[in-house]
Amino acid sequence: MNKNEEFTNENKWKIEKDIQQLKEKLTPLQYEVTQNNATEKPFQNEFYDKDEEGIYVDIVSGEPLFSSKDKYNSGCGWPSFTQPINRYHIVDKMDKNYGMIRTEVRSKYGDSHLGHVFNDGPREEGGLRYCINSAALRFIPKSQLKKEGYGEYEGIFEEFTRR
Repeated sequence: MNKNEEFTNENKWKIEKDIQQLKEKLTPLQYEVTQNNATEKPFQNEFYDKDEEGIYVDIVSGEPLFSSKDKYNSGCGWPSFTQPINRYHIVDKMDKNYGMIRTEVRSKYGDSHLGHVFNDGPREEGGLRYCINSAALRFIPKSQLKKEGYGEYEGIFEEFTRR
């Protein structure tokens, strides 16, 4: 990514957090997860078993984070992905809470707590498992990408054939 792309992305996704506005925009669970690092219940969340094509964006900033193409059933009860759409929108932080050492995953511009990344994912896909809270995400169906302003991500779902 060059400097011009970084500047454009920062202008597009960077938000000024207003706690009162966030509390009005988000559900109590979405607020607790994204702003206070809470975790929703496994198997009782919106996206853990969703299999429709589309992308998942930060519920706070709208940053594009994950694609259904990289989503898989890890059996953990939360949406799991092998990789983000673009590492640029993901920030890893060490998490030493609850007597464990884990890697927390946050969105770059929204600074939303998304979940954690573990190294027990499918080896053939790189070995990572991004275990993400549904409450931190908004799903944009493939058919709505352009309408919602994410048309540049339609190419993720095009099938390419070799000659």
